[in-house]
Amino acid sequence: MKALRAFPTGMAAIQWVFFIFANTIVVPVSIGAAFDLSAEEVAMTLRSSLIFTGAACVLQGLWGHRYPLMEGHSGLMWGLLLNLSASAAALGMDLQTIGGGIATGMMASAVFMVAAGLLGLSSLIQKVFTPMVMSVYLFLLSAQLIFIFFTGMLKLTPDGTLDVPVSLLSVGIVLLVTILKVKGKGSVSNFSILIGIIVGWIVYDLLFPDDTALSASGQSFSMFPLGTPNLEWGIILTTFIAGVLNLSNTIASIQAAARLYNDKPEETRYNRSFTLTGLYTAAGSFLGLVPYAPFTSTIGFLESTRILDRVPFLIGGGLFSLLGLIPVVGSFFATMPITIGNAVLFVAYLQLFGTALQSLQGTIFNSNTIFRIAMPVLTGISLMAVDPVIFSQLPVYVQPLFSNGLIMGVLLSVALELSVNWERYAASSAYEK
Repeated sequence: MKALRAFPTGMAAIQWVFFIFANTIVVPVSIGAAFDLSAEEVAMTLRSSLIFTGAACVLQGLWGHRYPLMEGHSGLMWGLLLNLSASAAALGMDLQTIGGGIATGMMASAVFMVAAGLLGLSSLIQKVFTPMVMSVYLFLLSAQLIFIFFTGMLKLTPDGTLDVPVSLLSVGIVLLVTILKVKGKGSVSNFSILIGIIVGWIVYDLLFPDDTALSASGQSFSMFPLGTPNLEWGIILTTFIAGVLNLSNTIASIQAAARLYNDKPEETRYNRSFTLTGLYTAAGSFLGLVPYAPFTSTIGFLESTRILDRVPFLIGGGLFSLLGLIPVVGSFFATMPITIGNAVLFVAYLQLFGTALQSLQGTIFNSNTIFRIAMPVLTGISLMAVDPVIFSQLPVYVQPLFSNGLIMGVLLSVALELSVNWERYAASSAYEK
């Protein structure tokens, strides 16, 4: 009987390993390409990411917020780093200079996070990041991540055209995981993400055996691969602001998890999570890792699998760290096709949009109060869709901010919540279709 009970726990833990891995592997590889790192440096950051991410998940689950929420590379900060690297020419800086400014900004924001946690400032921070701001954040985060995963599952040829066979396989995996989730029963539905990754990986290797993959074995660790810390104040300021806004990840994740578990978390759980995330961010800055945060999108994974037990999550996190400590194992997992990982995550993260919709339950909008949600969300999405080069005539200190739709949308929402008394307009007639 014990063996029978252990089997679903073990399977769930393995699914957590794949989910965490699929969310992690893409990040250091894409950052390495964006900052023109060598293959050895990318492999080093990948191994560092495996070790840190697994340990971060376990510590948050045991001592921090204590929910089964993946602690990983923040989508907000990941997008920021990619945005800054793409803006290097417009800013008149080389990639190492931008990377050094990012490292300084990351360390500064890490100090703020740790201080916020140790001083118990979570209640004050939540007054700034109100439920409406969190709703805006969830909508924009889901849009940004879906953009990233959609483009990531479509492979391009060297001449910039679509690699049709690989891209069609990704679309097929999206359909497979969706059907398994919606039509499957019991374990088939719960493990649809794991099934999608395994099937996609096998089919990819059978159809495209000549594709090469990154090896993560045998690499030594080096400090500040993105660039030595410097005092490029524009980059530092932008990174620091994004780092402070990154606290919204923690608030949104814990609040969403509390709703899922019908729970009311104490303030100490927010504060402990702030402290841990700050420590991870500080340590990660030395190794060129994207800053950490609890993944709000994990709620979509939990809703997809319906496996809410914390034990498989803790086991999965521990196993994940071992992938980075054992080079041969990490090297094997590094062969997972990036397009397949993105295709599976595309389906998993569709649930995040549902989480954003649920966060608005009970809120009634009229022709005036609709601006409360529509203006920041649609402004942010609009900024995501435009080419950052259009902001090249602005001062270099604000270019990265204005070209980041997620940051600007959240900042606009905070400004609207602090400056407008929305209750005054809520009594107007109901919003008409």
